[in-house]
Parts: sequence; structure tokens; C-alpha cells
Amino acid sequence: MRAIEQLQARLADVKAVRGAASVLGWDQQTYMPPGGAGARANQLSVLSKISHEMATGPDTERLLAEAERETKDADPDSDEASFVRVARRDYDQAAKLPTALVAELSRVTALAHEEWARARQDSDYPRFAPWLERILDLTRQVAQHLGYQDVMYDALLDLYEPGMKTREVRAMFDALRPAQVALVQAIIAKGPDLIDASPLQLDYDEATQTQFGLEVVRRLGFDFARGRQDRAVHPFCTSFSRDDVRITTRFDKNWPPMSLFGSIHETGHALYEQGVDPRYDGNTLEGGTSLGVHESQSRLWENLVGRSRPFWQCFYPSLQAAFPGALSDVPLESFYRAINRVWPSLIRVEADEVTYNLHILLRFELENDLLEGRLSVADAPQTWNAKMREYLGLTPENDAQGILQDVHWSGGSFGYFPTYTVGNLLSVQLFEKADADLGGQTADQVARGDFAPLLAWLREHVHQWGRKYDPSDLIRRVTGGPLDPAPYLRYLQRKYGEIYRM
Repeated sequence: MRAIEQLQARLADVKAVRGAASVLGWDQQTYMPPGGAGARANQLSVLSKISHEMATGPDTERLLAEAERETKDADPDSDEASFVRVARRDYDQAAKLPTALVAELSRVTALAHEEWARARQDSDYPRFAPWLERILDLTRQVAQHLGYQDVMYDALLDLYEPGMKTREVRAMFDALRPAQVALVQAIIAKGPDLIDASPLQLDYDEATQTQFGLEVVRRLGFDFARGRQDRAVHPFCTSFSRDDVRITTRFDKNWPPMSLFGSIHETGHALYEQGVDPRYDGNTLEGGTSLGVHESQSRLWENLVGRSRPFWQCFYPSLQAAFPGALSDVPLESFYRAINRVWPSLIRVEADEVTYNLHILLRFELENDLLEGRLSVADAPQTWNAKMREYLGLTPENDAQGILQDVHWSGGSFGYFPTYTVGNLLSVQLFEKADADLGGQTADQVARGDFAPLLAWLREHVHQWGRKYDPSDLIRRVTGGPLDPAPYLRYLQRKYGEIYRM
């Protein structure tokens, strides 16, 4: 057997162990009783230790070196050459991390998730603060082992958006912030009463919300024979293989956009995972190429499709039928404007498109300051609140509405947040390219409930390739250029200029 085939088999075993850990992680956030946290933390720690030792052991190193020799003359775009390139990147990254550190980070974050969930429920930041301190310490160790040239954040950002640097993230926000702040101010000047969102704040039965959301998810193309939806404190999508993809959502009986757009967002992630070419099953190339590309899929379906007028031309009659008491007398146009109402809000996942990136900027700045020691864990809530006042003119009433709202830090995911903004930008570039390739017919197709052409385009150009192409390479191949803020800003100006009659 060739070395590359032996390496593929070995890394498939690594992927299987990590998949088992992912099942346990999914269960922890959905069905595990609170008392199981201690044992679950140990289980996840052991599995992370086993998978890390398998991924970085001498046999893996030897097989990788031999596979590189076997493929040195292969077409760089061939599956074999791509597999070896990605396997080398994964190995070099993992081999820098001591197994004990990987296992300890897994154990601590599993325990910290439960503490975060309780702290968030009770708005009790001091309960979570010691865990955040410990996670930050471990995360700094990870960054030091990975290495970096400019700032610590570079090492962590690279885990989620390979190749991207912190300075590029700053440049991205520098390009976005003035235009988005100006647009927010222009909209706020119109006054809060221009759009009436009160019909969305009535009583919406949770069971009916669930059924309606599941039907939307199915119509978009989610394959329930290869996935399922459950509920969680914080919505997420996880994949154990392309044939087992889980999404979650959460509910508010007085605010149905929470569950509906949460479900659509996670479906965007799931469609990517379910759409990877079957030839990559169990292979290192299975999965998304980066979190930014992943977020482009979730934000595309959530915003460019789910919050569009054509989408609701299709679905609004059935939503009215599901909730006649709340919506029977609300015209489609009023509903469309209500779900796109722009107004500063405290909660990131409920933020409108115009203010959303300001939430990400806040987190990006805090993460850098926490990691570099410029900000203490004890002072972080006050700094969070001060930045909320500066960027959005709001002050959280409690820490559940502020620094405790997101799950990411409890999982050690420092460096993740900028990928949401990368995804926002890329979602528009991809959607515009898809619409052009589809003859400008996307709006009409969506209005008819025909999502197959758009999904097929995404399958062909993005999903099927999995991790074969680096994110920057994939973006250039599909859009013809690099990540670009300009199309996104034009989209916001066009859409919200029309909604707010500016």
C-alpha cells in the first residue's frame, strides 16, 4: 500500500475519534443532564488526548513525509496533492501543541460551558470569571506554542481563518466602520416609529414555531435523513460526517425571529457540510475550508435569502395561516420591514444587518486586549459596557445581556468572531456571482420557493470542494477577486435605503 493511502487511513481514524468527541459535545449542549458535566469533561479530555497523539505521532510524521515524496510531481489541484498539503498544514499546527495542553483545554472548556450556562442564566459574571481566567491562560499557551510574528491574536485567528492576519481584520473593520456608523445614524435620525415591529412581539406558540421552522429548513434543502434539529442555549451546527449534521435553535414565544432566523442561519452551515463531495467521506478534505467561508453560507441563507422580500412572498401566507391571531391583519410589506428594522440592540445574534458588524468589532477588540493583558478579566464587563455605549449607544442592564451572552469564550474560541464579518462580506460576493450566473433569476426563483438553482450553484462552486482549496484561493476562484467590503456596503445602502426611503 502506498504511503498516501496509509496516511489517509490513519487520518480517517483520527477523524473518527474526533467525530466521537463531537457527538459528546453536541449531547452536552442539548440533552446531557447537568450532573454529567464532570464525567463528560473527562471523556472529552481523553478523546482529545488520543486523537492528538494519533495525529502527531511518529508514524503519522513518517507517512506524511513519504506521501509528500510520492506526490511531489502531481498536479497541485489533484485530490492527492491537496490532501497532502492540507494534512501537512494540520500536522504542523497540531505537532506544535503538547498533548497535555490539548487535553487540559478540552477538559476545562467542557466544565466551563456548564458554568457559563448557569452564569448566563443568573447573570452572574463572577461565577464564570475564574473559568475565563483559566481558559485565557491556556489559550495564551496555545498561541505561544503555535508561534506568531506580530501579535498573539494572529496564531489564534489562523486556526479559524487560515492565512488571515490581525492587521487584515483591522483593515476590514476600518473600511466598514465609517460607512456602517453613518448608515446607522441616518436610519436612527428617521426615528424609531417609522417601522412598527410590534406584531412580532405578540404570542407565538412554540410548537407552531417549531413546525414552521422545520418546514422552511426542509424547503431550503436540509436533508433530514442526514441530519436533525434540536434546541440549545446558544444555536450551533456541528457535523460528525457529511451524512450526520446537527443543527440547533432556541425559542422566544414573543419574538419568533429568534428561532426562525437562527434555524436558517444554522441550516446554511449544514448545507455546506452536507454538500461536500462524497469522495471525501472520512477524508481530511471533508468539511469547510474556513470559518469565514462557513459563515458566508449561514449569512447568505439567513440574510440575503431569509430576510429578502422574495422569500416572504413565498412563505408569508403560510406564516399568517400558522399565526392568524398575530399576523392576519399585517400586510406582507409591513412584515418585511419589521423583520429588517434597524435599531441598536444588546444581543449579537438578534442584531440587524446594519449594526451586526459593530458587535463583532467590540468582541475583536476585547479579545485582543484580554489576550495581551491590557484588560483584566475582572474589568472586562465594564469595558464591554463602555464599548457598547460607544458603538451602539446602549448599556446592558446585566451581564447576561452583555459579556455573558455568547458561548464562544467558554469553549476557548478566541479568534473566531472576526469570521462572522468575513462571512458577511463574502456572502454578498457569492450571492451576486450566483445571481449573475443564474441569469439574474434568483429573486424570481426564491419567490416561487425554488431554492434548488441557488443551492446547486453553491454546491458546484463552494460546497463540493470541502477543504481542498485554501479560503483565499477558493474566494478568488469563485468570485474572481479577493475578499472585498465594497459589495457588502453597496448591498446595505441599496436594501436599507429602500426600506427607510433614503
